[in-house]
Amino acid sequence: MSFLLPPYPVIFGQIAMFLVVLLGLVHAAAGMVWVERKEAARMQQRVGPTRVGPFGLLQPFADVLKLMFKENLKPGAADTLLFYLAPLVCATTAFAAFSVVPIGPATTLLGLLDEPMKLQVADVNVAVLVVFAIASMGVYGIVLAGWASNSKYSLLGGLRSSAQMISYELSYGMSLVGVLILANSMSLTEIVDAQGASLLGIPHARWYIFLQPLGFLIFLTAGIAETNRAPFDFPEAEQELVAGYHTEYSSMTFALFFLAEYINMVTVSAVATDLFLGGWYFPFVPPSWGIGWLIFLAKVGALLFFYVWIRWTLPRYRYDQLMTFGWKILLPASVINLIATAAGVLYFGL
Repeated sequence: MSFLLPPYPVIFGQIAMFLVVLLGLVHAAAGMVWVERKEAARMQQRVGPTRVGPFGLLQPFADVLKLMFKENLKPGAADTLLFYLAPLVCATTAFAAFSVVPIGPATTLLGLLDEPMKLQVADVNVAVLVVFAIASMGVYGIVLAGWASNSKYSLLGGLRSSAQMISYELSYGMSLVGVLILANSMSLTEIVDAQGASLLGIPHARWYIFLQPLGFLIFLTAGIAETNRAPFDFPEAEQELVAGYHTEYSSMTFALFFLAEYINMVTVSAVATDLFLGGWYFPFVPPSWGIGWLIFLAKVGALLFFYVWIRWTLPRYRYDQLMTFGWKILLPASVINLIATAAGVLYFGL
């Protein structure tokens, strides 16, 4: 029996792309820890990390070393299997969700390859569904952590996370349906390419943020809630829950939760860039210049900075305010946006 395998250069290219994405996400998480500390200090008129390496750049690596050598504690009454499975679920889903996100146009790597290689671990025609299917599984790790810890604070944090996800998941999904209608595709690559067309005579400017401004705001707001970031960080609200679902975790098990949160931030920002901000396209910059991946990373970086900015600007909502905002404001707004988009495509051919 013979199996049809891709040519060796394609296989090696896919392996290389996998390693690039894997290491890139890990270093992006470390970089975001440094950025968040420095920007938080700047906004509060402090200095931030300066001692460990130039400008404190080695501080994230010092944190990793500290966590590696800390004692890994587990409550005596905790469920051992689920206690250690929970952070693995969170970290695994965080990495897997990024596997179908394209980060640039196909390239031959300056002529080293005979055929262009896609800057994407896996290209599937329903990439949008894959991202949301995998990302929504991450809440199981949080709920498992809260329940398996056998702690009331942890359990409340896990329950809060599940209620929060249910409140925002509908708006989160419906906010991007308008983009799917405009692009007539669920492939992230095809959605990005559709935004490379001209708008009002400006080349490569048909970004869906201009055609779907309300959808973009809903998507970004629900994405912040989905990643449990302030002002929607109810699962780990220190004032009420000590630390929430990861109260009983320490050492590298806590680090996996920490890593998953920052990788989810990168994933949401990357997906938002592909869906609404034109991906690797920029006005008057032709793709032949070969800097599409730099444009993509710059847009993702801007959204990540917005994450940090929001955290240190807005206070946390009360829990009843969160539910009201999710069900009575975001959900009706996403329905109105969907109806308006469908009517625009049907009657005006947007």
